[in-house]
Amino acid sequence: MSRLRKVSGEYCVKVLCNRFGFRVVRQRGSHIVLKKDGVGTVVPNHRELKIGTLKGVLELAKVSEADFARYC
Repeated sequence: MSRLRKVSGEYCVKVLCNRFGFRVVRQRGSHIVLKKDGVGTVVPNHRELKIGTLKGVLELAKVSEADFARYC
């Protein structure tokens, strides 16, 4: 089982866009909305995302933790 580590919101957006095909739809304040084929997620643009928050983002994006952890 891959272990997630804390990453920044900016890095999370970068990985989801470059590796998983998401695109930035809009941003309001510190929340960035990403979409891909009807699947969307919201990433808070914080300096450090807590593990639980990151897991929630990945669950909404339908990306497995193991797949995401390969790029961290």
